[in-house]
Amino acid sequence: MITNERITTLIDLMRHGEPVGGSRYRGQIDDPLSDTGWRQMRAALGQKRPWEVIVSSPLGRCLAFAEALSDESGLPLEIDDRLKEIGFGEWQGKTREEITQYDPGVLQRFYRDPMTYRPDGAEGLAEFRQRVVAAINDLLNRHSGKHVLVICHAGTIRMVLSHVLEIPLSNLFRIKVASAGITRIEYAEQGDEFLGQLVFHGGTT
Repeated sequence: MITNERITTLIDLMRHGEPVGGSRYRGQIDDPLSDTGWRQMRAALGQKRPWEVIVSSPLGRCLAFAEALSDESGLPLEIDDRLKEIGFGEWQGKTREEITQYDPGVLQRFYRDPMTYRPDGAEGLAEFRQRVVAAINDLLNRHSGKHVLVICHAGTIRMVLSHVLEIPLSNLFRIKVASAGITRIEYAEQGDEFLGQLVFHGGTT
């Protein structure tokens, strides 16, 4: 019997909570969650566990909570290296004040045009997009029709939104992503492709 029913997959993208050391351009530095960060993530999830699988960035500020949630809920856990935060080059680990100490306008230029004014040694946005989109597409193929929790980073969530909503990479950092915020994307299979639609951004379960 032929059916026209569409298969939809829900992906909840959750940013990690506050890491030890507070706000800084952390990139791929592997700082752990602070006590505040743990509380933020637990509060955002509440008691609901609607997912069928958890997928996490390998960085500790994501993975430690993902492992704890997997142990508590019995949900399977996968780790995908491609979900790491963007590499910030020479800015990694530095606070806003440290970055702007000798050039007060450097961050303003970056947010206006990150394609041109990225920090020395930083990962290119096109390369970042390629690995994040590949990770999400692989996830959709593996877990078609499921509800998936992805624990990752602000940059990763921005890139998924950029891809789904066709936001130019030059505007990527104009999307604000709160600590422990959740973004839900619904993907519908369209032949060999997936059509994503934003359900909500910055919410809780």
